[in-house]
Amino acid sequence: MLEGLSKEKLFDLFFYHIRNLWRVDGLYFLGIEEKFGTESATEIDANCWKVMGKLEARELKELLDVKIIDIPTVLYILQNTSWALYQTKKEIEIKENEGIFRVVECRTQLARLNKGLPEFPCKKVRFGYLQSFVETLNPNFEVVCSICPPDLHPQNLWCEWIFKRKES
Repeated sequence: MLEGLSKEKLFDLFFYHIRNLWRVDGLYFLGIEEKFGTESATEIDANCWKVMGKLEARELKELLDVKIIDIPTVLYILQNTSWALYQTKKEIEIKENEGIFRVVECRTQLARLNKGLPEFPCKKVRFGYLQSFVETLNPNFEVVCSICPPDLHPQNLWCEWIFKRKES
């Protein structure tokens, strides 16, 4: 069925489904938040995404046929996660001993703000996801959060994550 679609249409379909997955995630979160409050919704979300971090790391490593896990490779695999693909306005920076992933315009947060909702304090959720992601790829690496809501942040930066080797 997909064989007849152009490459452009296949990409459109691919990104449509990623957006839909994130819509479902948001709708579930909003339903839990409405019924049980933000704290309970965040706890459930954090547990879910911690598992997703492990699954995506393991499956993308295999799918992308990655053999060596260094910092540039961690960022390469991360860029292929559903979260990173959904965040279209991002920056990736590779330095000598670390990799940095920044979301400069967060689609999830902007959707909440457009609905009249407050910013989602997503630090706990995203940290657990990224920590399990990087530790699954290489237990000698860690992620450090520079900034993420509920932290105060400038308008052009929602979150920033640093991936590096664990200190002894």
